[in-house]
Amino acid sequence: MKTIDLAYRTMYAELVQRSLDASFETYFSTAGNFVRVPVKGRDYWYFEETRPTKTRRYVGPAEDPEIAKRVAAFKEIKSDLKSRRKLVSSLVRDAGLTAPDTFTGEVVEALEKAGLFRLRAVLVGTVAFQTYAGHLGVRLPGASLQTGDVDFAQFHSVSAEVDDSLPPVIEVLKAIDPTFRQVPHRTDAGRTTQFENASRYKVEFLTPNRGSDDHADHASPMPSLGGVSAQPLRFLDFLIRDPVRTVLLHRSGVPVLVPSPERYAVHKLIVASRRQSAAAKREKDLHQASQLVKALDATRRQDDLAFVFAEAWNRGDSWRDALRKGLHLLDPDRHDMVGQILGRALADIGAQLEGFPMRLA
Repeated sequence: MKTIDLAYRTMYAELVQRSLDASFETYFSTAGNFVRVPVKGRDYWYFEETRPTKTRRYVGPAEDPEIAKRVAAFKEIKSDLKSRRKLVSSLVRDAGLTAPDTFTGEVVEALEKAGLFRLRAVLVGTVAFQTYAGHLGVRLPGASLQTGDVDFAQFHSVSAEVDDSLPPVIEVLKAIDPTFRQVPHRTDAGRTTQFENASRYKVEFLTPNRGSDDHADHASPMPSLGGVSAQPLRFLDFLIRDPVRTVLLHRSGVPVLVPSPERYAVHKLIVASRRQSAAAKREKDLHQASQLVKALDATRRQDDLAFVFAEAWNRGDSWRDALRKGLHLLDPDRHDMVGQILGRALADIGAQLEGFPMRLA
């Protein structure tokens, strides 16, 4: 696992910061003001404008230090589009980091500008995986694999509580490609969780299913997602808890929220165990999981991996069965590598996991 030169790691961190600063300026006019609003015992930042009419838009939790810092420095944020494009070009061309295909970049950028990540949605799947090389400061084999879809996830509780919404998602997507259409949900024909264009490129919205499996066949209305519903999925709450801010290397950089790499790795082991017939997708899941385990070890973040693995393991028998199966689906070399790293990391944090062999090989 090759690490990226310190100069490029520093450059990437700077791009993340500046891209987020620029997006913050785009979202909020200097004619308005930020106000703290208590909601169910917690304080949140909202942006309030009084002209032409009084409006209030959700910004984020008051305790988020990144948001608090930008609120304080709001009037000083300046746009530096051309400079950021040079940073992206250098990171892709010289550092060898992965950029998404152009169409995927345009889709994510359009939804970001519409406010999707401001409303605490999370980019998931292979497009999120492409951001981890820069985030961790390593080169990830296989990160350049292109995809014909892009997935976003949001907690229903967040969608219901922010009291704000995207513009209609179909309009945002049609501005990129007029052939995008709504795909009726398979059991709730009046709701849409997925969009598809003439080339069969798909954009899908997901939400955690923490109730009965009966809910898995029904679309969940999402008040903040511009008329979109979301497909409930088991285990997704684990993946999108405590996401990280990073940047997609498209144009001048697109600031996004993605799952933490340690949660992504553990979740992919679980997902692989539940693939019944899609062998190619299962292999991709296992590849991404093992690459991130190796990267977390190489960057001395194995404790983070151990803590989230222990969290998943301790959630109950169905989680343990899925993790066991996912680990044993790894080919022998990857199985040994993942087992050694996990066993060592769990021992380092003093985790005692019932029924878990500290060495899997």
